[in-house]
Amino acid sequence: MHRYLASRLAGMMAVLAIVAVLVFVLTRAASGDPISVLLGDQATAADIARVQKDYGLDQPLPLQFVYWLCEVVQGNLGQSIFLQRPVTQALWERAEPTTLLALMAVAIAAVIGIPCGIVSAVFRGRPVDQLFTGVAMLGASVPSFWFGIVLIQIFAVSLGWFPVSGYGAPGAALAERLHALILPAAVLGTLNSALIIRFTRASMLDVLGEDYVRTARSKGLAESTVVLKHALRNALVPIVTVLGLTVALMIGGAVVTETVFGLPGVGNLVVNAVLRRDYPVIQGALLVIAGLYVLINFAIDLLYVAVDPRVKL
Repeated sequence: MHRYLASRLAGMMAVLAIVAVLVFVLTRAASGDPISVLLGDQATAADIARVQKDYGLDQPLPLQFVYWLCEVVQGNLGQSIFLQRPVTQALWERAEPTTLLALMAVAIAAVIGIPCGIVSAVFRGRPVDQLFTGVAMLGASVPSFWFGIVLIQIFAVSLGWFPVSGYGAPGAALAERLHALILPAAVLGTLNSALIIRFTRASMLDVLGEDYVRTARSKGLAESTVVLKHALRNALVPIVTVLGLTVALMIGGAVVTETVFGLPGVGNLVVNAVLRRDYPVIQGALLVIAGLYVLINFAIDLLYVAVDPRVKL
C-alpha cells in the first residue's frame, strides 16, 4: 500500500511539473503584452518598462520560470496583474459557481446516461437501443454554446422559468444560486451524458453474455435482479472511470458554458485572463485544474477497490 501511494505521488508530481513547464511556455509564446494592455495606448515605452520591472517581466524567461516555480512550491500562485490580488484568492472567489455547476451537471449526466445505457444494452438491436444510440451521437455532436442559447430562448426568455444569465444577486441564498445554475447544468449534463450512455452500453454488453449472468437467469431470478445486481455491479469499473473523468471535464471545460450564461466562475476568469494576457491567473488556473485532474484520477483508482473486490492496489 505505501509503495503504491509513493509511486502514484511521484507520478502526480511529475505530471504537474510537465504541466507547469507547458503552461509557462505556452502563455509566454502567445502574442501580446499584459503591461501594454494594462496601461493602454497612451503609455510610453518608459512607463511599460517600469511596470514590467515591477512585475519581473523584464527578466529572462528561464529566470521568470524559476521565480514562479519557487512561489508555487510555497503555495503562492502569484499576483494577478489586472485584479491586483493573489491568484489563489481570485480562484477561491470563483470556485463556488464552478464547483456547484460541475456537481449538478455530473448528477444530470449520470441520471440520464446510466439508465439509458443499461436499457440500450438490455434491448440491444431493438428500436429503443437505436433511439438511445442516436441520442448519444447527437449529444456528442451538438455544440454546447448553441444548445445553451436554445435553452435560454425557450426556458428563460419565452417561459421565464429561469434567469437568462448570472448567479443571483450579491448575498443571494443558496437556493437562488442553484436555481440560476439549472440551465447551464442541464446543458453540460445533457451533452456529456452521451459519453456515459456509450460507455455504460459497451460495458454492460461485455458482461451480459458472461456465464454467471446466464447462470443467474437459469436460477429463475428476476431480470431486473440479473441486470442490476449481477451485470451492472461487474460493469461498474468503466462506468466509474468515465464518471470521474466527466467531473474533471466539467471543472476544467465549463469555459464556454460559463461565458454563455454569464457565470462568475473559474472558466469566466480564465477567459478574461487570456484576453488581458494576465499570465499569473492563466498559469495558476491551469495548474490547479491539472492538479484536480490528477487527484480525481487517483480517487478513481482507489474507488476501483470498493467497486470491484477483484481489483488490488
